[in-house]
Amino acid sequence: MSESKPNDERFKQIVEKIVASYQTNDRTHHLNSTFLPSRARTIKNIELFRRLVFPGFFDDQRLTSESVRPHVDELLNQLRIDLYEQIRQSLRYELNRVGSKGEGDECDECDEQAERITVVMFDRIPEIRRLLAMDIQAAYRGDPAAVGTDEAIFCYPGIDAIFIYRVAHELHKLKVPLLPRIMTEYAHNETGVDIHPGAEIGESFFIDHGTGVVIGETTQIGDRVQLYQGVTLGALAPSDGKMWRGRKRHPTIEDDVTIYGGAVILGGETVIGRGAEVNGAVFLITSVPPFHKVRIKRTELEMAPSRRLRRRVEARG
Repeated sequence: MSESKPNDERFKQIVEKIVASYQTNDRTHHLNSTFLPSRARTIKNIELFRRLVFPGFFDDQRLTSESVRPHVDELLNQLRIDLYEQIRQSLRYELNRVGSKGEGDECDECDEQAERITVVMFDRIPEIRRLLAMDIQAAYRGDPAAVGTDEAIFCYPGIDAIFIYRVAHELHKLKVPLLPRIMTEYAHNETGVDIHPGAEIGESFFIDHGTGVVIGETTQIGDRVQLYQGVTLGALAPSDGKMWRGRKRHPTIEDDVTIYGGAVILGGETVIGRGAEVNGAVFLITSVPPFHKVRIKRTELEMAPSRRLRRRVEARG
């Protein structure tokens, strides 16, 4: 393709057509707005949290017991600026979105609120680390292929998705708009695991393999639950989604439940009881009592010799 010149008339027409298209639908642009959180900076904040939560794993330099304190101090100072700014942007953005025109632009209280939320998030890091330590141990215990917990931290997409969820969930509980969703959708892009930050997930949670797992906003998951790839904990499709906002739409999974690959469990009234086991490819919209096993009745499997296959292989020599 030849290089376009600045005065190329056709090129100018294309520019004008693209710019004109911005005015056809307000949903697909965000022009003339003062406040909007940055996806790139939010991802940067996730990586700073990762280094705080897993010291020594994702740092360029080797950390020691002596050097870790100034290291934490440096990371917190970076986050104090970057996280605060993204929370501030999110709070003001939300006011402009739902409030009167320009309300977010005038909200000095939003900046004070962002500072308070930032400090609370820092204070919750030890608890986030405690939960993640239990999740990592659950991964090591639940996967015979794991050679150690370090491998789970470095390599397991389920652990990566749970880590980002645990951070995003705290921001969600602190009523920070948009930012938690940016975080968990980044995790979705990176791992194939889609966990809404509003979901409630207990201790020692393990997602094996990970790809294709979906956990909806109002899902409640107890302790020591194990999911495999392709599990969906979703909602029944409503005729009008707006009517269901804020209501329980996703299932409840009680303690010590195992759900195998490809299972689909839907509905806010669906409860999978403690200690139950749901086999792969099961579709459920009804509750399961505690300590019950759910499976699809095995269909007949036929196995017979084939002369055609033998001839084809022998013909290859």
